Amino acid sequence: MQLSQSEEVLIDAFRRLPPAAAEELAALVRRLAALAPNTAIDWSDSWSDTDLKEFTAASVRSIEAAEPEDSD
Repeated sequence: MQLSQSEEVLIDAFRRLPPAAAEELAALVRRLAALAPNTAIDWSDSWSDTDLKEFTAASVRSIEAAEPEDSD
């Protein structure tokens, strides 16, 4: 199985943990995986056009909501 760069970094960091911490983290990962068993992680580092449009729209809404309204 070919690992992505993000997966390799994660595994490398996991391997450097003390054994007790590694086991604790592994148990946490198993519990989290059980919450959403059919979920896959998207490791891509790029955003799709749809992602960018949704982020931009959400950002504009956030800015507009934070701006004080003009009262003449």
